[in-house]
Amino acid sequence: MGDFVKTARTADIPAGTGKVFNVGGTPVAVFNAGGKFHAIHNVCVHRGGPLGEGELDGTAVTCPWHGWVYDVTTGESSTRAGARVACFEVKVEGEEIFVKT
Repeated sequence: MGDFVKTARTADIPAGTGKVFNVGGTPVAVFNAGGKFHAIHNVCVHRGGPLGEGELDGTAVTCPWHGWVYDVTTGESSTRAGARVACFEVKVEGEEIFVKT
């Protein structure tokens, strides 16, 4: 795994939303689930939909293309058993968000 990369500021991602970033060449969706930040790969394993553009409900994000649902804390899909996207370690220092890919 790589190093932590400064990705965003906490104010950039309001609670209940997500935003997409390029972190070291990897498309990463960072979500704010109740004040806690989580990062997953932005590409849905079903058909490549942009997860960072999906609706977040608690810790579940729904892919906007075909409705597959993923837990942003684990990357596991509740739509299909065994399907998952990569999760990335996140740390917050002050108001800055760092992601490790």
